[in-house]
Amino acid sequence: MTVLRSGSASDVGRVRTVNEDLALESPTLFAVADGMGGHAGGEVASHTAIEALQEEFRLHPSVEGLVEAVRHANLAVWERSHEESDLRGMGTTLTAAALVATSDGDRIVMANVGDSRSYRLRDGSLAQLSHDHSVAEELVDRGQLSEAEAAIHPHRHILTRALGVSSDVDPDVWEMAPRQGDRYLLCSDGLSNEVSESRIEKALSSTPDPQEAARKLVQMALDNGGNDNITVVVLDVVVGDERAVTAATENGDLPASAVDALAGAAVVEAASLGTAALQDGAPSPAKATTSVSSLLSRSGTDPASGMRAMTARAAEVSERLRSRRITFRVLAFVVVLAAIVAGGFAVVRWYVDSSYFVKLHQGQVTIYEGRMGGFVGIQPKLVQRTGIAADAVPSAYLQDVENGVEEPSLSASRSYACGLWHIENSVSQGKPPTPKPSVCLPSNSNRKAAKP
Repeated sequence: MTVLRSGSASDVGRVRTVNEDLALESPTLFAVADGMGGHAGGEVASHTAIEALQEEFRLHPSVEGLVEAVRHANLAVWERSHEESDLRGMGTTLTAAALVATSDGDRIVMANVGDSRSYRLRDGSLAQLSHDHSVAEELVDRGQLSEAEAAIHPHRHILTRALGVSSDVDPDVWEMAPRQGDRYLLCSDGLSNEVSESRIEKALSSTPDPQEAARKLVQMALDNGGNDNITVVVLDVVVGDERAVTAATENGDLPASAVDALAGAAVVEAASLGTAALQDGAPSPAKATTSVSSLLSRSGTDPASGMRAMTARAAEVSERLRSRRITFRVLAFVVVLAAIVAGGFAVVRWYVDSSYFVKLHQGQVTIYEGRMGGFVGIQPKLVQRTGIAADAVPSAYLQDVENGVEEPSLSASRSYACGLWHIENSVSQGKPPTPKPSVCLPSNSNRKAAKP
């Protein structure tokens, strides 16, 4: 069983005027894209890639599915760049991590194209997992440059591989067994170019909360100059996969004392899903009979599918239990299953509350929390009126905003809305600029993720 916890942060930096980075956090898929291609192209490329990646992986949540999702994202960027002349030549890097269920247990599968990076912190030691697809890195591979020379080489930003530059791409892909206590870092080069690995290691080791760790890393990059957009996703393995315990439990091979421990552990797991954290000293939910994350991985990233899988599993075990004598062991199994279903409902609620979209409402660009159209009876709620009128939305984006644009976080939604204002003012030649809306003002809580 595997339980993950994550956090992310992004900032336009101190030099750029547009944030072309984009982060993705979902129950089983995490990614960072760093777009390139000019004022609008890079931003469009990263959004296009992330949306296509998420859409394809949702249909096929597997090792092979992640590879195909990356290729699908590449083709989406490639086709869009050829459909719109002002986006010609755009592209994006992509580094991604996914939790998938395999015949050998849960696995963390990672994919990389370009020079955005992935790292793993294990036992206090940081190691780079990805390989930069850049001219400078190729020279290092050939022995023509040292790592120190590559860090300041004038061609270090020239990529040899990226999404959208051709109709096909060959991503680097590797998988690892999730180990409790491991911490993964996905980041754009706005972090790795500004902050040394030793300082990144220290920050990750000293900051337990992944969201706070992500914010801290972004601030460190800003303090070192912030010469590029900075985007970070921090992913923690709260509970690792223990297939042997799961198999023994399902076969009824555990002694009564172990079953007792399972009941308590399942309750802890259900609580942890609601709070997204485990307190020190709490019983390890690694002994619970079935992983909510595993069920979601097998059923797709849609929590409704995970709920159906959990309900089916509960019915199967309940039927098996009817033929047995009612014992404390049987009652313990019932408690475990009830805790898992309760945890599933917590996941559904979290899934809804962690989703956002931008849409026109009463003639104004508005930000909502929730799923468009509602989800299992939970309706979206209005979070912020941006102050951007419908007639101030660039015509190329008006249809999208009328239909609703999904974003992975509140900061990304605010950034998208602010970006609409900047694009409209940059192309409205001869017209006086419209007043900067509240969503773009420095006092906003989304200041770190603004996309001018």
